Amino acid sequence: MVTGAKPVPLRVAYDAAHGGRWTSLHGGGREWLWRGPGHGRNEVRPDDAFVDAGGLEECLPTVRGRPDHGEVWSRPWRTAGPGTVVIERPTFTLTRRITDADGVVVADYRLAADPGHRFVWAAHALLDVSPAARLDAPTGTPTRLHPEAAALLPPGTWPTGSPWLTGPWPAPAGLTLGSLGPDDGTALGAVLLDCPRVQVIDGVDRLTLELECADQPRATALWRNLGGWPADTPYRSIGVEPMLGTAFDLADAGPADAAVVPPAGEVIWQLTISAHRIH
Repeated sequence: MVTGAKPVPLRVAYDAAHGGRWTSLHGGGREWLWRGPGHGRNEVRPDDAFVDAGGLEECLPTVRGRPDHGEVWSRPWRTAGPGTVVIERPTFTLTRRITDADGVVVADYRLAADPGHRFVWAAHALLDVSPAARLDAPTGTPTRLHPEAAALLPPGTWPTGSPWLTGPWPAPAGLTLGSLGPDDGTALGAVLLDCPRVQVIDGVDRLTLELECADQPRATALWRNLGGWPADTPYRSIGVEPMLGTAFDLADAGPADAAVVPPAGEVIWQLTISAHRIH
């Protein structure tokens, strides 16, 4: 922790009826969650194309691939108690409980499924940060670039047919990723492997995201869209996404790249989000 940084209590709001989406994460006069340009989010039906409304979307059992951003963002969740919501699908049941009573947001998850069930989960948090913001993660963390980064690299750099290219944080393959702006017309995704804790630094504010889960691959995904996507009407969006699994697309995930339900039939994990401000 930076000397002189004091805790900033956070409060959270979510919309159970529309995919359990987190709609607000605020504290100290600041809203951390970005609001997107996507219209019609409340009219989405299962298997519709993804609507980029911002906030934090729950992506399960994949992030990219089919269905895009997973199965649960486009379906209503059932309320099951204070701060607790549930979604039931043919192959799994996901329960989430969020608390923020002490100013630190804690989200507890439980996924029940048949042993051997494979999945990727991401807390797809799109953040409202300034062009001066940066992402702080351990130097040297192996980081997977995804194919949209190939256009930013020298010709011939990208391995033919590979779903990703791995290099050390903060500059895998020479691309400096820690800066979250200013806008430069690029958009790329990356996954920081075995990296369950990161911090977003924006001026005097610090937002820390930490994921705890035993015996499953943990990572943090970065979606750094600096006005480079979509091609027809580009805008800025910054995603910092705690993950179980290390591949955006479950279809690309090798044996070590996805979370796997153990013989007990459930996986339990916890996401903690806290904020500090330097005085």
